[in-house]
Amino acid sequence: MRVACVIPTFNGLNDITRLFNSLTVQEKNFDTIIVDSSSKDGTLGFLQANFKYITIISSSEFNHGGTRQRMVNENPAYDVYIFLTQDACLSDRHSISKIIEPFADPSIGAVCGRQLPHLDATPIAQHARHFNYPDTVLIKSMSDVPKLGIKTAFMSNSFAAYRAEALKAVGGFPNHVIFAEDMYVAAKMLIAGWKIAYAGNAQCRHSHNYRITDEFERYFDMGVFHAREPWIRQTFGGAGGEGLRYVKSELKFLGLRYWYLWPSALLRNAVKLLGYKLGQQEAKLPVKLKRRLSMYKRYWDGPFASATKTMG
Repeated sequence: MRVACVIPTFNGLNDITRLFNSLTVQEKNFDTIIVDSSSKDGTLGFLQANFKYITIISSSEFNHGGTRQRMVNENPAYDVYIFLTQDACLSDRHSISKIIEPFADPSIGAVCGRQLPHLDATPIAQHARHFNYPDTVLIKSMSDVPKLGIKTAFMSNSFAAYRAEALKAVGGFPNHVIFAEDMYVAAKMLIAGWKIAYAGNAQCRHSHNYRITDEFERYFDMGVFHAREPWIRQTFGGAGGEGLRYVKSELKFLGLRYWYLWPSALLRNAVKLLGYKLGQQEAKLPVKLKRRLSMYKRYWDGPFASATKTMG
């Protein structure tokens, strides 16, 4: 099984140094493929000194799904593609081995690894990882939709692996989505009959100490994604009571030790909901406003800025 690890980079020298150190100790052999968006902070020099396969693109060319698919297309000789973001790092020497382990089952199309919080993560950031990435191993198929709903298609390209055959079968990563190209592909695979694995024993560190404005922008973009891809919610359902469950879990996680963070936690969740609901109504908003409300502002300067919907 030939394995490639694909990493998009941009102005992240400290992050990529940390990730590089975690890659060098892995027990599994693999090739690392870097696609850099013309970094200016010294990242490119570090990459050229330490990695063999590097593609440089302009920052305006970067697209969450399109850039990743381009790397797959330009490097077709692999059986499995592992995707990492530069702000992640592998937590132990077994991380790569464990995330490809489920592919021993030929019905598995993709595997999502577990994300632990970075050591400097705030309590709120710690809980987000605790809630979304449990210490379990799970195989999901369309038969799990009645129980798991949209969580059936949960995926994160901060640490995820895809079988090349399955990725090709569903048309690869889309280039028209604002983000969540990982969920898009996972949903396509499930519908096509593939299974998706969650490997809680394959671990990386990845978290964000988001400001409240960051939370709003990210959930605005999630609302845009779901509004433009209605087939996902039509097939898998909505989040249902997931939001309330998250709030209860967060307050329990913070407990009395971090009681002073309760108001911030409640405000953040309200802001997330507001951002998501507004994103769902993005077709009614001018592009200039959407750019201001979005985390991925360059998206609104590209060819997909106009509100469109696809049906999968």
